[in-house]
Amino acid sequence: MHKSVESPPHFPLVAAAFEGGLVVVALAAGWVLGQPPLETFRWEWSAAAWGCAAALGPLALLWLCLRSRWRPIERLVEMVDRLVLPLFQSCGPRELAVIAFLAGLGEEMLFRGVIQAAAADWVGGEAGVWAGLLVAALLFGLAHLITPAYGVFATLIGLYFGLLWLWTGNLLAPITAHAVYDFVALVYLGRRHRARRPEVHSGDSPQASPNGEDREA
Repeated sequence: MHKSVESPPHFPLVAAAFEGGLVVVALAAGWVLGQPPLETFRWEWSAAAWGCAAALGPLALLWLCLRSRWRPIERLVEMVDRLVLPLFQSCGPRELAVIAFLAGLGEEMLFRGVIQAAAADWVGGEAGVWAGLLVAALLFGLAHLITPAYGVFATLIGLYFGLLWLWTGNLLAPITAHAVYDFVALVYLGRRHRARRPEVHSGDSPQASPNGEDREA
């Protein structure tokens, strides 16, 4: 029987530091490539609203994956339930919100604000727009290549966020969609994980005593 991992000490701080570190990586990569990651970022309520609404797309895809009977998807869900979700068990809603926000900010700055924009400029023209979208989505999928199925899932999400950026012209929209998706997914999957977790583990299952009464192992 596979054992679940345990949440290491100070995991919320470590996770927030990692995701926040991607902001620094994006700024450094943007400086090297001459592509400021926040060049298209503008605070607009309409872009934030579209980002919140757009989060429903990947959440619907997650819902379908959780109900899929295709074995690669089932293995992915089992792996996430066993190895990923236990890491977040020490995180409350506020910690999850901070991690989700930093993930949305850092990853979208890097993959959309720098990589997609730089690849589009390098190729040039309309072909560059689609080349940048594809390159950023593929690299986004490779960066999340926990399993092949998850790599495909992440690539599709990367295409979705990239199209959202192209459509709105404002990096705030994919940042918001990414952050809202991560937060809702982590909260929902965490509650689902706790509800599905057996109250009595296999190593703690009661055994019958010689006189026919149950006793603890």
